[in-house]
Amino acid sequence: MTDKFHSLGLSEKVADAVIKAGYTQPTEIQEQAIPHVLAKRDLIGIAQTGTGKTASFVLPMLTLLEKGRARARMPRTLILEPTRELAAQVFENFEKYGINHKLSVALLIGGVSFDEQNKILARGADVLIATPGRLLDHFERGRLLMTGTEIFVIDEADRMLDMGFIPDIERISGLLPPRKQTLFFSATMPEEIRRLSEKFLRDPVQVRVARQATTAETITQKLAKTGSKPAEKRQTLREQIDAENELTNAIVFCNRKRDIATLARSLTKHGYDAGPLHGDMDQRSRMATLETFKLGKLKFLIASDVAARGLDIPAVSHVFNFDVPTHPEDYVHRIGRTGRAGRSGTAITLVTSSDQKYIDAIEALIQKKIEWTDLSVAKPPKNAEPAPAKQASKKRTRTKKTRDIESSDPETRVKPLTAQPNIPEEQPSIQPRIKSEKTQDSARADTQTAHSRARQPKSKNSGPFGSDDNIPAFLLKSMT
Repeated sequence: MTDKFHSLGLSEKVADAVIKAGYTQPTEIQEQAIPHVLAKRDLIGIAQTGTGKTASFVLPMLTLLEKGRARARMPRTLILEPTRELAAQVFENFEKYGINHKLSVALLIGGVSFDEQNKILARGADVLIATPGRLLDHFERGRLLMTGTEIFVIDEADRMLDMGFIPDIERISGLLPPRKQTLFFSATMPEEIRRLSEKFLRDPVQVRVARQATTAETITQKLAKTGSKPAEKRQTLREQIDAENELTNAIVFCNRKRDIATLARSLTKHGYDAGPLHGDMDQRSRMATLETFKLGKLKFLIASDVAARGLDIPAVSHVFNFDVPTHPEDYVHRIGRTGRAGRSGTAITLVTSSDQKYIDAIEALIQKKIEWTDLSVAKPPKNAEPAPAKQASKKRTRTKKTRDIESSDPETRVKPLTAQPNIPEEQPSIQPRIKSEKTQDSARADTQTAHSRARQPKSKNSGPFGSDDNIPAFLLKSMT
C-alpha cells in the first residue's frame, strides 16, 4: 500500500503516517510536486483548491527534516500563511503526518499569548508556521533568528497579494539566507505574483495540474435572482436552503464583516443552526466556531473570505454566496469549500440586478456559463420575515385634502385647518373657511339674542305679539 508514496521518494515514516491517515493514492499535485521538493528545487505549484496542495509540501518537508536538529530561536523551515485559520490547519497537517517524528512545530499567529510562543521558540523549532504580522513582531522583539532557515514556503500566494502582505513578505525574505529552497503554492497566479516569484525564486519548476481558476466538475453551480434589500436577500437565502433536500451543512459567504453577524442572528431567529466567523472575532472564538462546524455540531457557518482559502473542512455539502464576490478568483476559492476529495457539492449564488457585471467576470474566468435556478423567489418561505411597515407620508395629497374639505359635515370641513397647521402649501381654499366663519357668527348671534330675551321682564298677561301693552306707535295712527 505504501509503494505509491515510496515511489515519490518519501521516507518510510512519512508513507506509513499517510496510510494511517486513510490515504492510499497521491493526488496529481502531490505526484508532480513532491519529487521536485525532495530534490530541493524551487517550485511554483498551481492547482485548484481541494487538490491536496498542503500535503504536497508538508510530506516532503517531513522527509527532509528527518536529518538534522533545530537550534534555539533558529527555525529550520518557515511557512507563511495569509490567515490564522490556514496556519492552524497546516499545523494540524504536521501533527497528523508527523506522528512518527519527534519534530518541534511552532505556530505564530495573532490572538495567542506571546509568552507561550516564546517558550516553543526558545527550545528550537524545526518547523515555524506563521502569519506575516506576528512573525515580524517576534523578530523585532529579538526572539527569532532567520539565518538558519533551509526551506521557505509561501502558501496561497495570490491571497497574500490581495491582503497586502507583499511588502511584509519582501522584508521577511530579506531576513532569510540567500541559499534556501523557496516554494510558492496558489490556486491562481496573477501577473503580480509571477513578477514576485521571479524575484524570490531561482530557476523554479512550475507544476500546473489544472487550468488556472477552474472549478471542480463535482460542484453543481447555480445562480438565484434576489432583490437588493437585505431582508429580501435573507428571504431568498432561506428559500434556497429549504429547497435543497440533500443539504447536510453549508458555508454562507458575505462580502462585509458587518453583515455576517446580522445574517447569523437572522437565521438563528428563524430556526436555522448558524454561527458567525470573521476576522474581527478573537482567535479563541474563531477556532471554537470552526471546530464546532468541523465536528458537525453547527450546520451553517456564516463567514467572510477568511474561510474561503485552503480550509480543509470535509464533507461540506453546500456553499451559498449571500453576496457575489467582487473578485472572480474569490468565487473559485469560495465554492472550492464543497465538492472536495471527489465528493459532490452544490454552490448557489444570490444575484441582484447590480451584480451581473461580477457574474460576467466570473463566467469569463471559469469559462463556463452558470445556470439559473427556476425556484420562484416570489413564493414566501416557511420562515418568511415580515415586510417592514411603510412609513406614513408626511404630506397628504391634494386629492385627499379636497375630499376632506368638501365633506357635508361642517365640523369635518374645519378639521384639516387644525390638523395640518404647518403645511402652508396645502391650506384649504378660502371659501370653505369663510362659510364656516359665517356659520359660527350666526350661531353666536342666535345665542346672544336668546340670552337677551331671557333677561327681559315679561308682563303677567303677555300674549301673542301685538296683544300686550307695548303696542308700536305706527299701529295707533288713524287710517283716514
